[in-house]
Amino acid sequence: MRFVDSGEGHLHCAWHQGRGRPVMFINVLGMDLRIWDGVLAHLPGLPVLRYDLRGHGLSAGGGAPGMAQHVADALALLEHFSLAKPIVCGASAGGLVALGVAGARPDLVGGLVLCNTAAKIGTTESWNARLAAVAAGGIESIADGVVGKWFSPDFRESRPADLAGWRTMLTRCPAEGYADLCNAIRDTDFSGIAKALSLPVQVVGGSLDGSTPPDVVEALAAQIPGAALSMIDGVGHLPGIERPDVLAGLIADFRDRIDAGI
Repeated sequence: MRFVDSGEGHLHCAWHQGRGRPVMFINVLGMDLRIWDGVLAHLPGLPVLRYDLRGHGLSAGGGAPGMAQHVADALALLEHFSLAKPIVCGASAGGLVALGVAGARPDLVGGLVLCNTAAKIGTTESWNARLAAVAAGGIESIADGVVGKWFSPDFRESRPADLAGWRTMLTRCPAEGYADLCNAIRDTDFSGIAKALSLPVQVVGGSLDGSTPPDVVEALAAQIPGAALSMIDGVGHLPGIERPDVLAGLIADFRDRIDAGI
């Protein structure tokens, strides 16, 4: 467990030393860095940085940060750990942050893995409805609907204890941090950044994702020049939890392609 002062408050992170090109993981709305535990188990020996988004987990919150602040946080961590041309892997909201990092400082990024995300996620109306629901009844009031979209039917039926655990992580997210990130996602459209990218990009989706469905993920891949697209069959919004072995394999193959200059 480590804490880094980003200049705008502390960020909770986990640094795993290793050899080769580093990987930086950025988590989804309402969760924390532990969503990547299973993926790390399939990437032994690699240097890996994970952190809790501002207002999530053990990272500082407050101040109603917009997406620019989340991007600045990620850049501060890249600088703090002196990561050389890392692969930045972001899921959902974390994918937006990753896009923002590549747009702001493409010279610092070796490649992007964009999981279950889009250049613009949802609509103003859908985010405002979610914010109103959370303000009225807390995250608990929306939790069942969220995890129902996140996880495949097979996962929900065959792994009820795991489902309950991830739901608990969601409901324990600080409500202020959750609402702040909802606002940031609502107000972000990185289509311009996506279309202008000139670095290696691997886009990943889940065939049963109810939050960023396959057509949304496919549209993102189509926006990015030269992007590769992989759709993982039978999983939902969080393939790093449902099929960490497959996601880790995609990341490892992507890293090898970058290192080989392919």
